[in-house]
This record gives sequence, structure tokens and C-alpha cells, in this order.
Amino acid sequence: MSDIPSMMKALVIEADKVLTYKDIPVPALEPDEVLVEVKACGICGSDIPRVLHGGTHFYPITVGHEFSGRIANVGSNVADVEVGERVTVAPLVPCQNCEECEQGHPAMCGHYSFIGSRRQGAMAEYVAVPARNIVRIADNVTYEQAACIEPITVALHGIERAGAIVSGKSAIVYGCGTIGMLTMECLKAKGLERVYAIDIDDNKLAMAKKLGAYEAINSKNVDVVSYFAEHGLVDYAFETAGVPFLQAQILELVKKKGAVVYIGTAHGDVTFSAKTFEKILRGELFITGSWQSFTAPFPGSEWVAAAQLLESGKVKVDELITHKFPLSDGMKAFATLTDKTSGAIKVMYTMEGR
Repeated sequence: MSDIPSMMKALVIEADKVLTYKDIPVPALEPDEVLVEVKACGICGSDIPRVLHGGTHFYPITVGHEFSGRIANVGSNVADVEVGERVTVAPLVPCQNCEECEQGHPAMCGHYSFIGSRRQGAMAEYVAVPARNIVRIADNVTYEQAACIEPITVALHGIERAGAIVSGKSAIVYGCGTIGMLTMECLKAKGLERVYAIDIDDNKLAMAKKLGAYEAINSKNVDVVSYFAEHGLVDYAFETAGVPFLQAQILELVKKKGAVVYIGTAHGDVTFSAKTFEKILRGELFITGSWQSFTAPFPGSEWVAAAQLLESGKVKVDELITHKFPLSDGMKAFATLTDKTSGAIKVMYTMEGR
């Protein structure tokens, strides 16, 4: 279309710790793709090693997979997406041909691509994406809020890995980062009132309490095993921090027949005692992992639900978006997110004036 420029601004990882704000060509469209004019793009924890620790698949690359925007153009084969629509995008691009895809498990695809990881992402003014990955957003949802839909889906997928969530039960969320906060909020939206939030950051715990946590517990100051032994074990436990010590300890906090879901990626070896292992056997605990947020029909019910929860206001994200930067600030946003004194939870690039 004539109003789309040939060049755009983007943040390009050119080498380890080299994030350059520069002009690059606006991506050309394949017949089944659409061009999204990016309005907001959050930084995921997984983006940190890509920028700061040489964790990219190739150079140069533009990362970013938590984003929203408007449709600027559509490919020649696209019939069900229109220019001007307000959208977010599911970042997984499954192969659609492997056994896992054919069985309706796109998150298990072994031949997938991924926007902002294995293909160019959204820390740019425009990004080309498959039309089937488009998720529409309501008019009352801001672009910044919609850029949080992807992490909401991660929280929802983790919760639903526990099976049917029964009202009147209790839960623990270990870790009060973005995913932990959203897991807590989504559990509340599903009808659980007794949702405990655990972290070591008092500011995050205060926010968790404000957003509806039943109790917010600082595990630096409280022996959580003793606390729940005294106050009662919980039915569901979700580990979102990826801390090996917590990933072992959380098994001590659930009732017999309880469910433990691991959402956070382990940052080291996880070990636990024979006594803890015995709890798994004698309590017949249900223990599972949660990977990504995609089910069939693609991209999955999590994406429909996340958009609806934002539209209804049952999940709130404005307070989680603690810092906003223009793209031109580049590395400053990553420095803020990794600075433990900054109070950052969700750091986001917003396209000023766009």
C-alpha cells in the first residue's frame, strides 16, 4: 500500500550485547501473511539472554514476541483479515505437518518457527506474520494492554495444565514476576479466592496484594513450609520463578492429591530429598510442566480467553507495565529490566506518535 514506507526503524541484535537502533527494510509479505504496524512490544524474560548472553539463533535479528498493533497490509491469499484491524499475534509458527501438529498439539511441534526468535520479531515499526496467528482485540483494550495477552496466555495454559480448577480450593503462586502475577489474577478470575503469592521482593508482594492475592508472603522472612503446615496446605501450586530451590520446595506445600505445575524454566539442577519424593508417592501428587500457550484449534482457547479477560477487566495489567520506552532507547529498556533496584515488572517499547 502506498502509505507504507520502504524502510522502518528497528532494534537489531548485531552481536552479543550489541543492540542497534537502525533503519532496515519493511518486510515483504508472503501470500498468507499480514503486515502489522507495531504499537507496543513487551520485553519477555526470554529476550534477555538473546540480547545480553549470545542466546540468539542467528545474527542479525530483531526480537520481540509480546506485541500488538494494527493491520497495515495483507498478502494476496488472505481473505479474513482486513487493513486497520486492531490485533495481537500468537508468536508460534508450527510446521503443521509433524505428528504433534497433526494430533492437535502445536506447542509440542519439533519443527516450529517463532516470531522474535527463529524469525524476525516486533521490536520494530512493522512485522510480517502468518494471517492464521492473528488475534483481534476489543476497542476498549489499549495497545499496551494487548501486548500483555501473550504472557496472559502462558499463565492460563499453566493453570489449565492442573486440570479442572474447582472453586473453593486454594493455590500458591511462587514468584511475582509478570507470569506469576498474571497466574494469580487468572486463578482469581477462575473463581479461587485463597491464592497465596510468594516472593522475596516486598514491592512485588505489595502489588500482588493490591491485585487480589489472599496473602502475600516474603519467603526471606517466613519459613513457608512451616507457614503452610500451620495454616493448611493448598490444592494447587504453580512455580513461575524458575528457581531450583523453590521448584523442589513447592512439593512440600500441597495437599495429598494436590497438583503442582512448573511454569518457570529451571536455572539450574533441581534436587530434592527422599522424604520429599515420598510425598509424591504417598500423596499421589499430580505434577506436570507447562510449555508455551498453544492448543488446537490454533492458536488455542487460551488466546480467546486472554483477550476476553482484558476486555472484561477481570485481569488487569496496567500496574504491571512499570516502564515504557521508545524504540530509540534500545538497551536502556533491557538495563532497566535487569536492574533489581528498578522495581521493573513488565518493561515495554511503545511507538510514540504511531
